[in-house]
Amino acid sequence: MRATPLVLAAAGAALLLALPASAATPVFKGTVGPSFTISMAKKPSKPGKITLTISDKASSHNFHLRGPGGKEVQAFDVKAKRTVKSVATSVGSTGTSSFTFTLKKGTYTFQCDPHSSSMNGSFTVK
Repeated sequence: MRATPLVLAAAGAALLLALPASAATPVFKGTVGPSFTISMAKKPSKPGKITLTISDKASSHNFHLRGPGGKEVQAFDVKAKRTVKSVATSVGSTGTSSFTFTLKKGTYTFQCDPHSSSMNGSFTVK
């Protein structure tokens, strides 16, 4: 018995439906302000591509993420649609920013640059 094109197409479609969908890029959330607070609701722990969405609620603060060894994290700025040299919001501005980048193993730190001694945090990727 010979398979017809229709049978082959149906079999191919069934195979595609049976394959696992690729996982979406996980989104993590950071917040700075409105008072002297900076935080991440859930912190990443595994290497891989993520999106970090930052809610900057005070023009006197910023949210600045650095990677292992204190190095800047190069990322794709989702709103600006361009690659940037660091994951950071700006002092003097408020709003929401999103950055997509790949985490490597090591400790990451985040801070408000003008108030780094009291507004900071970290997470470790294993």
